[in-house]
Amino acid sequence: MAAINRVLKKIPRLTYCVVVGLSVSAIINILVCQSVRVSGSSMEPSYHDGDRLIMEKVSYKMGDPERFDVVVFTHNGNYYLVKRIIGLPGETVHINPDGEIFIDGRLLEEYYGMEPIDDAGVAENTIILGSDEYFVLGDNRNNSADSRNAGIGNVSIGEISGKIMW
Repeated sequence: MAAINRVLKKIPRLTYCVVVGLSVSAIINILVCQSVRVSGSSMEPSYHDGDRLIMEKVSYKMGDPERFDVVVFTHNGNYYLVKRIIGLPGETVHINPDGEIFIDGRLLEEYYGMEPIDDAGVAENTIILGSDEYFVLGDNRNNSADSRNAGIGNVSIGEISGKIMW
């Protein structure tokens, strides 16, 4: 009987700890970071289908995304996409027939998407990014739905949920 009384006395303390722990976890998930899962092969070889990544949500509240950041954004408010920023606000983006990317008329030197791009999509014509728009590509350039696709297009800063950290 004494053992049962000890357990009953600990329940309120245990409940308090569980509630506080869940509250802190929820606040961190809402305000600081959250886990996202890669779906598909568009970011290979950097990230693979099924990989779990940590997206942090704070840095873009204090500063702007930078070229080559891997970001998570919503598409049509329905689901998240993970892509790499290539073009920044106010820049021009063009992909020539050889599959090379040009930013403001200069060849982009990068080490993420190594194969030549087979389909430039809407970027076969020069794209001028707005003051809050970014041009994003998957690292697996020939197997990625990204800013080259008219259905996705340029990504506004308001659509970007966060930056991949791990």
